[in-house]
Amino acid sequence: MYFDPIFAVLTPDDFLKATVWSLGFTGFFALLALVAFLLKWGFRFRLVGVTGFMIVLTSGLFALSIFPITTTVVPGAVNYSVVYDDGGGQVVITVPQDVTESQLEATLRQAAINKFSPGRLGRDLLIRARTVLHPEPGLSEPLYLGQVTRSLSDADESRFEIEIDRSQLARLADS
Repeated sequence: MYFDPIFAVLTPDDFLKATVWSLGFTGFFALLALVAFLLKWGFRFRLVGVTGFMIVLTSGLFALSIFPITTTVVPGAVNYSVVYDDGGGQVVITVPQDVTESQLEATLRQAAINKFSPGRLGRDLLIRARTVLHPEPGLSEPLYLGQVTRSLSDADESRFEIEIDRSQLARLADS
């Protein structure tokens, strides 16, 4: 999943302003289409298409002004990549090999906040963190370091069950 950083600087107020402008243009094209029908211009049906497109665009901008595209950054978290997401209750992320226990906990918390969506299937969201070891050339071994579970029916961002496998972290430190 790719996240475009340009949306990180746009606020819901920016999307609301764009919605107002888009609504004005939608009204203009609707009025122009009405005039085109009354005067039987040849491109009147194209104006109906433009008006329909503007309605869809305005609706999307309005939706973004209500529910913006944002991510939460938890202090101490490291960058992670999503390697598996079934759209339901299971997500697997990968973290760097030099991650510490406190960084892992912050990263799991950040992933649980950012991957939460009421539209996911299931009762709980399980996010597992892993890294990949290479004990010898040509051999890769996934190493699961911890997991976080949160309820999909409760949007409270303080109730997480975070489990960190300290034996796997110790094994990571040895390699």
